[in-house]
Amino acid sequence: MQTEISSAFEQVVKNRRAVRGFLPQPVDPALLQQVFALAQQAPSNCNTQPWQVVVASGEACERLRQKIPAAMTAGQISMDFPYDGIYDGVYKERQHSAAAALYNAMGIERSDKSGRGAAFMRNFEFFGAPHVAFLFLPEPFGLREAADVGMYAQTLMLSLTAHGLASCPQTALGFHADLVRSELEVPENHKLLFGISFGYEDVEASANLCRVERAPLMQNIRFVED
Repeated sequence: MQTEISSAFEQVVKNRRAVRGFLPQPVDPALLQQVFALAQQAPSNCNTQPWQVVVASGEACERLRQKIPAAMTAGQISMDFPYDGIYDGVYKERQHSAAAALYNAMGIERSDKSGRGAAFMRNFEFFGAPHVAFLFLPEPFGLREAADVGMYAQTLMLSLTAHGLASCPQTALGFHADLVRSELEVPENHKLLFGISFGYEDVEASANLCRVERAPLMQNIRFVED
């Protein structure tokens, strides 16, 4: 049964997507406080709320926008959690389909390696976003609590969407954990999982024309009654 609340929730969920082009306009600090306060309602195991989040804006964001791409180009990678990006079967098919949709939206041919490389490097410039949130997991928390951080991240992105803001979750921002910790004065025992770039969407950015499909419900869900 559709209600006003369920209709509004459906709209927020469907409007949330990975945006890869932002306006330079910063978000008002009062609105940021409101968005992140709402995200604090995310669930967690035993209410531990293990996420530690650092939001870089202004000069801090600009420094990282310069230093992270330079470190990536120099091959200076430091990761707290392994990531090989290797998928098989249907998961690989979905990965390739999403990549094809994105590059098609940007007009980048499959054979254009330099174009694809430049598009990938935009990850480390936060796609021009004026803000970036880095999500850390304190030691000795592990996989179970990392799932809590994932639930927090989704709640945060839905909160951003509900307040008229766009976002992009980026595992690539976990490639430079040591640099991020140093720049933002984060304790060594806080391990970087990923980042979320956010701000106001640049509706004229070609990458934002990309739309990806979701699998049919029964490919992922089984309802068992007996």
